[in-house]
Amino acid sequence: MDAPPGREDTRPFIRIAEKFLSVGLNVPKIIEADVEEGFLLLSDLGSQTYLQSLNPQTVERLYGDAMGALIVLQAGTYTAPDFLPAYSRRLLLDEMELFREWLLIRHLQMELTDELQRLLDDSFDRLAEVALEQPPVWVHRDYHSRNLMLTNRHNPGILDFQDGVSGPITYDLVSLLKDCYIAWPREQVESWVKGYYQLARDSGLQPGDDDAQFLRWFDYMGIQRHLKASGIFARLWHRDGKPGYLGDIARTLDYISSLETVYPELDPLIQLVKSLDRTAISGARTSV
Repeated sequence: MDAPPGREDTRPFIRIAEKFLSVGLNVPKIIEADVEEGFLLLSDLGSQTYLQSLNPQTVERLYGDAMGALIVLQAGTYTAPDFLPAYSRRLLLDEMELFREWLLIRHLQMELTDELQRLLDDSFDRLAEVALEQPPVWVHRDYHSRNLMLTNRHNPGILDFQDGVSGPITYDLVSLLKDCYIAWPREQVESWVKGYYQLARDSGLQPGDDDAQFLRWFDYMGIQRHLKASGIFARLWHRDGKPGYLGDIARTLDYISSLETVYPELDPLIQLVKSLDRTAISGARTSV
């Protein structure tokens, strides 16, 4: 790892890697570290990502491995509950603001009326409240197919965890099962979610009263994450000159649109997302 000092700090990566390794997760081992110069020598988890490996024939096995590792990650919370910073209300709201600022205003050049601003404010507040009512556990925060590596032993290898927090129990499950880079049928996702709920209960975690509550938490958490992700993808183009992620925004927003009629209290937000022109989103190119 080459992390230039002044731009990146290797210490959070080292700290979390050592802790995750200690609870049994397959993360890179720190062989040597020069924190001052920003160099790390790490064990190699290979080059085959989950995204490259997933298909209808492999998905059950690969997701089974990934959900098993996620149970280990979340159970690790009880070894050091205060190890990671809290996923605060402020952080949850700031993430959703990326949708307003970078996708709606900057990318789509929408003029937001007072009514629309209130709709967004009220929706963001509701989503943050539901996130904060969930039991807090260690959260990887980017537990998806580009950060999970296919390994011959102790699958999966886990990368990019340096921004970990303590937060909602459904967050990483959303990252995995409602992946911004690959999508599966809703019925299949619901089956996986309910299976994970039972696995979490059997493993001594506290995933809520029943699988219906857990699924509601999961869906609400998905909306929060996908609002954030769509804003980040737009920002990657406008701020960083990286247009490649614009093509992932439609899939990301479709997760929200697919919940139409499921949660009437969020219908105004869902209708707004559904109304956004997917072609304009993926095709828009303005100067960086």
